[in-house]
Amino acid sequence: MSTHRLPKHVAIIMDGNGRWAKKRLFPRTSGHKAAVKSVRAAIEFAVEKGVDILTLFAFGRENWQRPQEEVETLMGLFSEVLVSEISMMQNNNVKLSIVGDRSRLPTQVKSNIHQAESQTAHCTGLQLNVAIDYSGQWEVVAAAKRIAEAIQNKQIELDDLTEEQFQQYLIKEIQTPVDLLIRTSGEKRISNFMIWQLSYAELYFCQKYWPDFSKKDFQLALDEYQKRIRRFGKTDEQLEGRT
Repeated sequence: MSTHRLPKHVAIIMDGNGRWAKKRLFPRTSGHKAAVKSVRAAIEFAVEKGVDILTLFAFGRENWQRPQEEVETLMGLFSEVLVSEISMMQNNNVKLSIVGDRSRLPTQVKSNIHQAESQTAHCTGLQLNVAIDYSGQWEVVAAAKRIAEAIQNKQIELDDLTEEQFQQYLIKEIQTPVDLLIRTSGEKRISNFMIWQLSYAELYFCQKYWPDFSKKDFQLALDEYQKRIRRFGKTDEQLEGRT
């Protein structure tokens, strides 16, 4: 691969666990359990390729509306995997951050989040963000509230507020714009995920359900990304230095 065209920030909407299970006549919760190997493979692949930031969408704020049994299974799985994968992250020099609203998470999940983040805080390689109880709209509203407070406290002037300043009030670990968004299961929408950071992302939709997503599928997404021309409002001639 051309390393100078490697995406620095890759985000993945890990979709299709329930449908993967249903197709096999399993309960939906089986799909979430089967998805763990794909998460591990994606992390290892991002490390191998030298991606700087990998953000995984694990649980949206809207997902609390799912059946209670499924939510409880997901929370238990989060809690278990956070601890069981610490050694894998340490061995791969991966720094973990959980992004989202932690206030509604079960006590054990919050405790294990603290443990996993603390034990990978020294790592200097891949920045791994896992979004739990997160939504893009929630993040933007939270940033707006912090900005309003800063204006009220005379820390910034309203008329001086710029896009760059606004971005600094977003969640620190995911402020960097997303270069490549991958969504599995064939769905073609962003589902309220990092709506600010995705403004100029390249979108890649994979037909496979997340439990079947492999390193090979990740590579196909990177191959497609390298074929894209990212203009950011400019013309081809400007990008080629002809004007």
